[in-house]
Amino acid sequence: MAPLFHPSREDITLAGVLSALADPMRLRIVKGLLEQTDCRSCIEAAPCPGMAKSTLSNHFRILREAGLIQTTKKGVEHRNVVREADLNARFPKLLKTILAAAE
Repeated sequence: MAPLFHPSREDITLAGVLSALADPMRLRIVKGLLEQTDCRSCIEAAPCPGMAKSTLSNHFRILREAGLIQTTKKGVEHRNVVREADLNARFPKLLKTILAAAE
């Protein structure tokens, strides 16, 4: 299996972050991940229990490639965490502002 792509902090773009968070499901995934103190699997972070695995995988790929989440493989699971420090270093308070406005 090919390694998962994660952009470096410097390569995270405002357009990429905003585009990824424009989808309500991805916004809910990020919000759910931020509410947890540890990494969560894709299934645990799913905003809807009935969502197809292929759709869920696509959402996580978009979030990962935009630089919003860090995904690590643990056994057969992919564990995810929001790259909050990288996002705040790149765009201070952006994520907090977007999540507050979405509520």
